[in-house]
Amino acid sequence: MSSAAAQRPNGLALFILPSALLFALFFFLPIGLMALMSVLTGNPVVMPKVAFTTRHYARMVGDPFYLEVIWTTIRIGLVTTLVALLIGYPLAHWMARIKSRAGHALLLMAVLAPMLTGIVVRTFAWMTLLSDKGVINQTLMSLGLISQPLKLMYTETGIVVGLVHIYVPFMVLTLTGVIGRIDDRLEQAAENLGASPLRAFVEVTLPLSLPGILAGSLLVFALAISAYVTPILLGGFQIMTLPILIYQQISANFNVGFAAALGIVLLLISLLLVIAYNRALGLVSGQRELQ
Repeated sequence: MSSAAAQRPNGLALFILPSALLFALFFFLPIGLMALMSVLTGNPVVMPKVAFTTRHYARMVGDPFYLEVIWTTIRIGLVTTLVALLIGYPLAHWMARIKSRAGHALLLMAVLAPMLTGIVVRTFAWMTLLSDKGVINQTLMSLGLISQPLKLMYTETGIVVGLVHIYVPFMVLTLTGVIGRIDDRLEQAAENLGASPLRAFVEVTLPLSLPGILAGSLLVFALAISAYVTPILLGGFQIMTLPILIYQQISANFNVGFAAALGIVLLLISLLLVIAYNRALGLVSGQRELQ
């Protein structure tokens, strides 16, 4: 018995080892190299003498342009997350509470259908809708509602529209699983005690679905701030975000060190969001235990 028990951890370790090696090779090693490059004066592969420096981060902090780029990235992520939540929550609630299996399957297909098309294709579709000679502007002008095309592309609004269309399914699927586990009899009990359907939702369903709201918001925000294809196609270089700036530093200037520093900042924003998510989830769980 003792020998068999001693062999179990070894077998489990051998089972986990390939995944751990792949994770270290494709996650920790690239991030470690990026962090190292961000504090070096040059590329050690092509430069024989390099030294440690913080000039890349000092350049970022000292130039208002880069601070504005960081704030623009965060702002687009926050607006995208908020709009995705406002659109996704009612749809997720409907999917979780619908009684018909056929209806649930149709809603699920409607949510998943956009994900079967590539991001580039979906973004180009939005370009045909939002451009100066696109469907929206041409329709409004033909109806006489506007005399000049509305500036829908190459704006933050256009980028947010494209990102929301891409990431709403992630919000919906995350919320559906959480709302589906909430017993609908709790709402019925609240209504039997005199609460209106709206009050029952606000005081019962909404608080219980907060973990799903936090998880879906975390996922959408992290994806939105790291998006490249949609912002570059719908915003061009007029709306600069961190991923676009990183690509620009690599492709145009080949400034690997500064691009690595920008990547580390983007990673730190995501890590801070994860920490805030864990804190908020802990507070929600603690309040629920007290109740």
